[in-house]
Amino acid sequence: MPRDASTIPTNLRTLRILEVVAEAETSLTPSEVNAHLGLPKQTAHRLCNTLVDEGFLVREGAGTKLRPGRRMRAIASGTLNGRHLHIGRHQVLERLSAAVGETVNFVVPEPAGMRYRDRVETGWALRIQLPIGSNVPFHCTASGKTYLASLPPAARHRMIGALALERLTPNTITEPDALLAELSQIADQGYALDREEFMEEMIALAAPVRDREGRYAASLAFHAPLPRLDLEAALDHRDTLRTAAAQLTDFC
Repeated sequence: MPRDASTIPTNLRTLRILEVVAEAETSLTPSEVNAHLGLPKQTAHRLCNTLVDEGFLVREGAGTKLRPGRRMRAIASGTLNGRHLHIGRHQVLERLSAAVGETVNFVVPEPAGMRYRDRVETGWALRIQLPIGSNVPFHCTASGKTYLASLPPAARHRMIGALALERLTPNTITEPDALLAELSQIADQGYALDREEFMEEMIALAAPVRDREGRYAASLAFHAPLPRLDLEAALDHRDTLRTAAAQLTDFC
């Protein structure tokens, strides 16, 4: 049964029309489209005409049947291209995870903190759960410090002044000057470490992912429980990590 039209906002009605046309195996008249929606007839025809005028739908010949137009095809193409980028990125993460034997994360900065956008989990039973979509702090994670270190020095100072440098473990750096000194070192060496600063018994290593113009785009990181991987062993993988981060430039 079509959903009650009175409960569908106008913008969603428009999207549902596009969805119906996209999923149809043949061209549809506005009335045939509306059979899936249950809108008032006049409303359905008006919305279809608007979508034709805006180039999202086109009429076949001189008839009334509708099929996807140029702008609708452009959206579909963009969506497929975005999926291609995600698949390519994930494959790089898969290879890195196999090389280091640990969970690998693709992390981006957001106002709430560093957000886990993609990941490949380790096969070990003992693992640290940080789900995709979760946010972690800037100041005490390898990915966050990688982002902070990518900022110009003046912006770096302002950002540290704005952050609440909350102590989460005995190793969390909460003194602004100490954190700024480490960020300067990270900017020089090209990678960042989390030395049990975010979570006790967990370490991490991160490197910046840059776009084709050399600008910071994301952090690539792996983390592990300390009983399985110590800092020295993690650093043995830094070149592998940075090589993978460079490969991700093609998928930013």
